[in-house]
Amino acid sequence: MNDQLSRVFAALADPTRRDLVARLTDGDATVGDLAAPYDVSLQAVSKHLKVLEEAGLVTRSRDAQRRPVHLEAEVFDLMTKWIERYRQRAEERYQRLDAVLADLNDETHDATEIPQEGTAS
Repeated sequence: MNDQLSRVFAALADPTRRDLVARLTDGDATVGDLAAPYDVSLQAVSKHLKVLEEAGLVTRSRDAQRRPVHLEAEVFDLMTKWIERYRQRAEERYQRLDAVLADLNDETHDATEIPQEGTAS
């Protein structure tokens, strides 16, 4: 997997990493802050963060003694463009299907109409 989009989706395939990303939408946090709700070691959370970092989803900086983790929101633009392209294609297919079903419904409705006796046309 050498393209960024594949790395991003692979990184987000893990529920813990998705949760870390969701929590980082509230703002930067340290590894300790991010690890707090989990029953795992700091090292385990650091490994998850490394995968997210390699995918370009997060960066780590140095702020005195702290090493805050920062969410790189621009990467989501790449994902959004990819998803949107396929969403549009799916929407077009659904619109064509709706048109076919509407035509079939009209044909069925027309075929079942019985002219009533005594009415002038």
